[in-house]
Amino acid sequence: MAEKKFEKQQQFEVQDGFEERVIEIARVSKVVKGGRRFRFRVTVVVGDKNGTIGMGVGKANAVPDAMRKASERARKDLRVVNLSSTTIPHESLGKVAGAKVFLKPASAGTGVIAAGGVRAVLEVAGIRDILTKSMGSANVLNVVMATFGALDGLRSPAVEAARRGKRAEELLPFWERRKQHA
Repeated sequence: MAEKKFEKQQQFEVQDGFEERVIEIARVSKVVKGGRRFRFRVTVVVGDKNGTIGMGVGKANAVPDAMRKASERARKDLRVVNLSSTTIPHESLGKVAGAKVFLKPASAGTGVIAAGGVRAVLEVAGIRDILTKSMGSANVLNVVMATFGALDGLRSPAVEAARRGKRAEELLPFWERRKQHA
């Protein structure tokens, strides 16, 4: 079962410069007078691997229609993420319902330490070195939305330093500070 989900998530296409990843295909139902009415809900993330990402959810009676709707919605919901070379400028926490996602910058060569939907979002954003922790609910849609919330909370080093009342150099990760003093 887990292998099947992993296969579904790995589907991706590159169109107009954006990579598209299917995060989840779920069968959902609505109870009506005559019984249950089944539909499909598809969650898709798109990104240009350079800091621009979007997420879309589509529902339809057939999977291809739901995928098309999700893809269109993801392309309409594009946002820019603040990156610091191959990682993020500072730690960030995103919360949606019961899902929490913690993102922490990592030194070059670490790779993307994340699972499931979080990994897909970070990869299409172009982040290559990051540490993550997903806590609380394992609901895929909420975890992906929490990841987007954490990425939306990222500020440039100068803005974040001013907010914290520190110098921008103090916010640099230790491996960057070590390079400057060497």
